[in-house]
Amino acid sequence: MNTKRTLIAAFAVLVGLGLLSFKGDDRNFKIAKNLDLFNSIFKELDMFYVDTIDVEKMIQNGVNGMLALTDPYTEYYPEEEVSSLKEMITGKYGGIGAAIRYYEANDRIVVVEPTEGMPAAEAGVKAGDIILEVGGKEMLRGDLKPQEFSSKVSDALRGEPGTSFVLKVLRPMQNDSTEMEFKITRKSIRTNPVPYYGMVRDSIGYIALQGFTDNCSKDFKKSFIELKQKGAKSLIIDLRDNGGGSLSEAVDIVGLFVPKGQEVVYTKGKIKQAENSFKTRFEPVDTEIPLVVLVNGASASASEILSGSLQDLDRAVIVGSRTYGKGLVQTTRPLPYNGTLKVTTSKYYIPSGRCIQAIDYSKKNADGSVARTPDSLTNVFHTAIGREVRDGGGIRPDIEVKAPKFPNIIFYLMNEDIIFDYATQYCWTHQAPASVADFKLTDDDYEAFKTLVKSRGFTYDRQSEKMLKSLKEMAEFEGYMDGAKEEFAALEKKLNHNLDRDLETFKKQISEYLSQEIITRYFYQRGAAMERLKDDADLENAVKVLQNKAEYSKILSVAEETKSK
Repeated sequence: MNTKRTLIAAFAVLVGLGLLSFKGDDRNFKIAKNLDLFNSIFKELDMFYVDTIDVEKMIQNGVNGMLALTDPYTEYYPEEEVSSLKEMITGKYGGIGAAIRYYEANDRIVVVEPTEGMPAAEAGVKAGDIILEVGGKEMLRGDLKPQEFSSKVSDALRGEPGTSFVLKVLRPMQNDSTEMEFKITRKSIRTNPVPYYGMVRDSIGYIALQGFTDNCSKDFKKSFIELKQKGAKSLIIDLRDNGGGSLSEAVDIVGLFVPKGQEVVYTKGKIKQAENSFKTRFEPVDTEIPLVVLVNGASASASEILSGSLQDLDRAVIVGSRTYGKGLVQTTRPLPYNGTLKVTTSKYYIPSGRCIQAIDYSKKNADGSVARTPDSLTNVFHTAIGREVRDGGGIRPDIEVKAPKFPNIIFYLMNEDIIFDYATQYCWTHQAPASVADFKLTDDDYEAFKTLVKSRGFTYDRQSEKMLKSLKEMAEFEGYMDGAKEEFAALEKKLNHNLDRDLETFKKQISEYLSQEIITRYFYQRGAAMERLKDDADLENAVKVLQNKAEYSKILSVAEETKSK
């Protein structure tokens, strides 16, 4: 008996020592413990929960909850969605070349924009066409969510290059609608990263870059060389609304303007494999041509590498508004069952040594929200010649242009497809202009738009009204209302909803969106880019500084008193 007790005691000690040893590596123990716990909970639910659970949905929600604790860029792509990830990275897919989305008025999917020179456009498909059938199969929403419905139709339109099908659409006409059929042969579609390039003034070239997809640097280089051959003596690079993409493509574009072997960006992460240095690989095209880079709040990631490194190397003047502030790098990792994890593995640092990440996702508030790094907590770095620049919070322009305000009414006009529908109607009664430069939205055109708005019974949410209501409720709660009734009544009168007034107040801004939507119907993305430049404060500031050599040199230099310090 004593021997038995001794053995049991010894075994208990050994087990205890084993557990203590396991717990000694606290992190590994926590991982093993919680994975075991997750697995056990799921099994118990699957076996005992009163209703049959949706296995994939439950696990997917669990995965989504886990990823929500990281950052917005770390995402799981199951097998059926991996193709969309590849498309995002490469800008290539097999299909017809047309942007589509859900159209609430018909509960169908509508063609937003056929891509110039691609199968849909060449077959005669137009923006505003409502998709009825793809290859003889009716495209109905059923119980799908709008986004799911859009994905369903998108999948049906895509396929192997060389395969053909019949697309049946409903085309809205001036007084009626007509069903039309188009035989379309799919081909390999590549998103054009340079929708427009040209001369904007006598010797000033301009290149709009809308994304950093595979080989976009080659497209950019080709455009740049062509502009130089046409007499460009300076260059404007437009990165506004460019959300980024391939880091290496950004480095290669920088390499067109700086010497070979220049370090443009380096990355640092938790593991050694995440640490890399990226240098220019090829001989430059022009290291002397004056450069201006246009940026705004939607310029992010690779756009910030390009603009920030040119700023750090004192190679370009940055014009516009502060960029987004994404200094994180993602890589893809293969998962079982052909899934893929896009995961943030490192932060990037541009030549001055600064990281421009605006948000620290490791420091979330109790409610899950995050805040940008305040300017007071940013650090000073220096460019190649000693100009002061700062980290945290994106790239600050050398010439800051106040970003135009986006009136609330425009959001609702777009959300309810009124701007989209007006552009469709406009094309019924107007021939295509000879060029983008010849197009102008007239006062009569705008009056016709106002008529359409009113015919829809259009209403919209006004934030001022909401805030006033909240203020009144707070004043009543705190006992101030009796003494402030007259002031509140005066405010209510001034903030009273008046559609006619608001349509006139924001006529200029609304007309700009209408013009871009209309011109896109005639000249595609190339036309939209050109239309945007007609009344562009950023562009005017860029031209102004390029035409003033003394000012350009002054911005890219350090004052003598600063040098002496």
